Amino acid sequence: MTTPPLAPYPHTRLRRVRQSDWVRRLVRETEVRPSDLIWSMVVHEGEGTIPVASMPGVERLSVKEAAKAAVRARDLGIPAIAIFPHIDGSRKDAAGSIAADPDGVIPRAVKAMKDAAPEVGIMCDVALDPFTDHGHDGVVEGGKILNDPTIDRLIEQGLMQAEAGADILAPSDMMDGRIGRLRAALEGANHQDVMIMSYAAKYASAFYGPYRDAIGSAKLSAGQGDKKTYQMDPANTEEAIREVAMDIAEGADMVMVKPGMPYLDIVRRIVDEFRMPTYAFQVSGEYAMIMAAAQNGWIDKDRAILESLTAFKRAGAAGIITYFAPWAAEKLGAYSPP
Repeated sequence: MTTPPLAPYPHTRLRRVRQSDWVRRLVRETEVRPSDLIWSMVVHEGEGTIPVASMPGVERLSVKEAAKAAVRARDLGIPAIAIFPHIDGSRKDAAGSIAADPDGVIPRAVKAMKDAAPEVGIMCDVALDPFTDHGHDGVVEGGKILNDPTIDRLIEQGLMQAEAGADILAPSDMMDGRIGRLRAALEGANHQDVMIMSYAAKYASAFYGPYRDAIGSAKLSAGQGDKKTYQMDPANTEEAIREVAMDIAEGADMVMVKPGMPYLDIVRRIVDEFRMPTYAFQVSGEYAMIMAAAQNGWIDKDRAILESLTAFKRAGAAGIITYFAPWAAEKLGAYSPP
């Protein structure tokens, strides 16, 4: 689009439309609403709530507390919640055997949340790392993460989540071909209405640390390598386009970029290239940095949070997965259910 020529100064004074709050609101190009938010939440197997030390203000929630949170989300106008599990280390093994347990904390939480607030969508992470004692997202053999055997396990996990009532499955493992196989499995099991939000462009990032604390993910041990053989190189853009194209072709309904803020250029390009519902994940490290700086008095917390959320929308994201969702929804104004 070509920008029309502007009249020269002083006939054009760009500050005219900035001089008062009312006119700034009148000409504002980007707006964040509660309906743009997906609440990222960690659930645990015990009772009550447990603070996460590296994420001030975030708590692991019991199944009962998660159900209460779903009601809160409904009342705030937050359309969906993304849940992640904290599993006791003694219950983990190399295969992540309990990832598909129909009596596990995730299916119990899904059922409780849907019973409490059926209007709120529930999104489940499809990945093995919360359940493995080595911390990888897949099946490991000889220090190598195996692609197809991992997908077999992910399908078992995803079908279990769908049976429990999950509305969206979000594979975060970054195995090749998992979207197509999961979509086929859902169709075959009569779960054709279950949506897939693909972690299509998930980077091997330094910003995930507090999340791993929140879910109790095992630290990668010596000889187990790192996640760079399956998560993306932060230097790459074209590769992200190929990843997204493959996932869309295989049946993803929505796609995601993770992390969010350091990858706004990726969000913008994916939106421009594919015109698909594209989401950004404001990850734990982004949350922790804002909160730590605010607690030290270095930044204005309220302004920083809302500015960061606006940046995702300005980049073209259809919505944002964020730990700030309930706080932001309250700040953004009252919601009246239809």
